[in-house]
Amino acid sequence: MQLEAIHHVAIICSDYSISKHFYVNLLGLKVIAENYRQQRDSYKLDLALPNGNQIELFSFPNPPSRPSRPEAQGLRHLAFAVASVEESAEYLQQHGVDVEPIRIDEFTGKRFTFFKDPDGLPLELYEK
Repeated sequence: MQLEAIHHVAIICSDYSISKHFYVNLLGLKVIAENYRQQRDSYKLDLALPNGNQIELFSFPNPPSRPSRPEAQGLRHLAFAVASVEESAEYLQQHGVDVEPIRIDEFTGKRFTFFKDPDGLPLELYEK
């Protein structure tokens, strides 16, 4: 067996309309498909990045909270590659998103920063 790529990342949100706006209108992800699953009272929104990677955005009634401390066990954060961390951070800040100060990766010398989605999921901008 050989893994070839990450196909998608699945995210469960607390408010579907707010998160859909954030990922589609603010971050600019392309909608591939949007489906309402009546038996689960759940939306599933398939989104694409320009390189074909995908995010599945789900809504469920009353999803449990999850720890979001930076060093909690499990998936730590989702990182997006960008041409300019500074320009991307400025764009987010202009749209009311809090962005941490830009840092330099001590091993690669690349610039990066963190921000959060509407549910507090840590997201990273990482310079290509």
